Amino acid sequence: MTTRPTQYYDAYVFDLDGTIYLGDELLPQAHRVIGTLRARGQRTLFLSNNPTRSRAECAQKLTKLGLPTPAGDIITSSLVMVDFLKRRLPTARLFVVGEQALYNDLRDAGFHFAGSVGEIDAVIASFDRTFTYAKLQIAFDAIRRGARFFATNGDRFCPVPGGGQPDAAAIIAAIEACTGTPCEAVVGKPSTYMMDAVQSVLRIAPARCLMTGDRLETDVQMGLTAGMATALVLTGATTRSDAAASPIQPHFLIDNLGELLPEG
Repeated sequence: MTTRPTQYYDAYVFDLDGTIYLGDELLPQAHRVIGTLRARGQRTLFLSNNPTRSRAECAQKLTKLGLPTPAGDIITSSLVMVDFLKRRLPTARLFVVGEQALYNDLRDAGFHFAGSVGEIDAVIASFDRTFTYAKLQIAFDAIRRGARFFATNGDRFCPVPGGGQPDAAAIIAAIEACTGTPCEAVVGKPSTYMMDAVQSVLRIAPARCLMTGDRLETDVQMGLTAGMATALVLTGATTRSDAAASPIQPHFLIDNLGELLPEG
């Protein structure tokens, strides 16, 4: 592991929360770095496990923060979940333990939501700040009756200014604990489902891509598995001591995005 890249890559894949922005503010150097890469003609793509915003909402947020971005340059775990279900359970009736953005993405893709426990074909667990015991009860009853069990992402927490918010891992754990049934698939980073979605958009050899994020177990692990160069930025969920103690090691360790660009 070295401190910063010494060359430019053909494509740059960025996490969002904790990497490009934190809350409603761009993180240091994000505007300059993305602007520099775009001016040089390098491909930029944004990748988020956060299912509480649609691609359009993420694009709107980036644009409002001074980084005009089309929705097509953003891949979310919700988008990958839609593709995952279309390929495997295209007619499934769903129960979603999640927020409105995920509901909207699934509804817009043609999926229907079950009206009663007996109609549920699959339970979708996600980052849900509206989680209640009633939702847990329905998920419990449905899975015990044979419903499938999938999740958008496995993040333990989402970084926000001043700390973090419990993320989808807490919801998955609650459902697994009471049902005794493990989640069948988590489609967000670092899964092969998310990697495939990235490659379908970029169509650039992984060795010519650099994955940058603030988490070792998702961003960096996905990049390493895909054969990309990887950079861990210390502006979100991971500290320098966390990185030193982890078996997952990025190619580059940077304090902020400004160190992503080669010197000179």
